[in-house]
Order: sequence, then structure tokens, then C-alpha cells
Amino acid sequence: MTKLAKYQIIQEEIKKQIQDGAYLVGEKIPAESQLMTTFSVSRHTVRQAISSLVNEGVLEKIQGSGTFVVEQRKIQAAMGKKSKTIGVITTYLSDYIFPSIIRGIEEELRENGYSLLLASTQNDTEKERESIEMMLRQQVDGLIIEPTRSSFFNPNLSYYLQLKLNQIPFVYLHTAYPEMDAPVVAMDDEAGTELATKHLLDLGHREIAIVSKVDDIQGRNRLKGYFKAFEEAGDFVSSDHVLTYETRTTDGLRSEIMQLLTAENPPTAFVAYNDQVALMIEEAANERGLLIPDDLSLVSHDASGMRLNHNGKAPTSIVHPQEQMGKDAARVLMNAIEQTGTKSDSIIYEPRLIIQETTKKFGQ
Repeated sequence: MTKLAKYQIIQEEIKKQIQDGAYLVGEKIPAESQLMTTFSVSRHTVRQAISSLVNEGVLEKIQGSGTFVVEQRKIQAAMGKKSKTIGVITTYLSDYIFPSIIRGIEEELRENGYSLLLASTQNDTEKERESIEMMLRQQVDGLIIEPTRSSFFNPNLSYYLQLKLNQIPFVYLHTAYPEMDAPVVAMDDEAGTELATKHLLDLGHREIAIVSKVDDIQGRNRLKGYFKAFEEAGDFVSSDHVLTYETRTTDGLRSEIMQLLTAENPPTAFVAYNDQVALMIEEAANERGLLIPDDLSLVSHDASGMRLNHNGKAPTSIVHPQEQMGKDAARVLMNAIEQTGTKSDSIIYEPRLIIQETTKKFGQ
């Protein structure tokens, strides 16, 4: 085995320190005099090591300022390292439609020789920060990320910028942070809710309520589609029929739905943010002695396969691609990893309404 020269030992040690996160992109490394002391070598040896790293594109010398880290991924390339690991950060892992999405991601990655590292944020920005830090420590090649509380300013945007500067590609699921561009694989939520609301309007309903989440952009876009359907129909919306909630207020949502059903002018139909909310609406209706769809029509989002608790009906719903979305997100990310410098396109799915057992004509 060939013995490394002193400058090569220093060169590899500096690469390792950058790889381990001791120095970040744009950060200044120690001065030559400090490196001489640290490694017990001459100035000439230190300069040889730094010159080699500059030639590799790992470091950059700026006259009068010092030597700075350029790109962490060039260090990986210089060391011949690629983790073949993809990080996936979603708001939830084991609930609702997420297992199907993750199954699609995992299947596509496995077929292409990648492994998967999972984390969830529980829709909490602090947990999101911890998840990204963990992924960076694990040196993943790329990330698939579902934004957390995307309707609000995200305090973790500096981490997303760090990913970009380190040339670690990432792909958004469901929506994107508007401040940080990257490909997104998502539903057209506005068009989906417009389609759902139009279906109820076409059935003769005019007192149509919507229950929508508002701490993510998906929910905001769904509200937009709801209002757009009424605008195009030339009908008014009662403000009492717009019920919004956030992740932290979900526990009180069922009682708010009950209040809406017992109001002086109750809705004859609902558009639900998802099938989980549709179940809450059905439970409140059952408690009021209302039958779906005889007394109350109901359209949902996701077509998750869930059925109503009391009458076992499958909700009329906007279809979510689930497993296909996972596969597509994995393909977009792998393309970004393997075709460095190539801009990957977003994928936006056109909505499809599946009419099942929870809607009927008004007055029938």
C-alpha cells in the first residue's frame, strides 16, 4: 500500500472535516499558521494541501480574506463517496395515505439501487429542523420533503438554502415553500375542490359548507377552488358555511361541525378537506339523526379507501394518486441526482372525481 505524503494526509483530513460538517459551505477554514500547528508541518506542506483542494474545487482562495469551503458535494465526489441513500421527510408516516406514498417511493428507489431513510415532523417545524439535521449527518444524496405548516413562514428556510448550496437536490410533496424553489409533485388542489363543489352545485345544492385545513397551502388552495366554483355558478356563499381549522385545533373540529349542523340555516352538503374529516362530518350527522346522502350530501378528498362508520358508504371523493405520487417523486429526485445541473420538472396531477355513495340530488 502506497504511503501518503504529508500534504495528502492533511488534504484528506480537511475533506473529512468538511464531510462531517465541521466546516459548512461558504465557511472559512483555519489560517495556514493554525494548520501548521495542528498538523506539525511546514507552511510549504500546508500550502500544497490547500492548493490541491482548490484544484479539486473543494476550496476557494480569496485574496486578502482567506480560504473558504465551496461545495460539500464536490468533496463527496473527490472522496469517491455516494451514499445511495434518499431521505424522506413527511408530516406523518403511519397514518392515512402516507404508507401508500412511502411504499411507492421505496419500491422505485429499491429498483434503482437506493435505500430509504424516513423521518416525520408531526407538522411541527422544530421536528422538521431536527429531521433535516439528521439527514445531513447521514449524508443523504437527496431528499423528498413534505412541507410543514406551509401556509406560514418557515423558520427552517436556511437549512433548505444549505441543501441548495451543498448541491443536495430535494423534491417537495403536496406543496412547496414559496421562498425556496424546487420541483414539486402535487395535486392541483384548487381545481380538485372546484370540481367537487361544482358536482354538488350540479346536484342542486346551494347551502354547501366546506371544512378545510388552513395551516397548509393545500387547504388554502382548496378554499380557493370552493369559492371559484360559486363565483362561476353566480351564487353566494354563506360565511357561516366556511369552517377552517389547523393541526393543533383538530380535536375541537367535530363539535364545530355539530354546531354548524344545528344552526338556523344548516348546510345540505359538505366538501371535506379529506376522508378523515368526512368521517367526523358523518359522525356529527349521525348524532343529529341525519342520513348520508338522504339528508346530507358529502364530497371528500383523497379516495383513501376509508368508509363511513355508521352506514359503510364510500365517500364521493377527489382521487389522490398515493403510491403513484411516491414513485413519481422518487423518479424526479433520482433524475436530479444523476443528471447534475439539469432542471427537473414538477408534476401536477389533474383532479379526478370518483362519484360513489355519499352524494345525491337535492330534494330527492
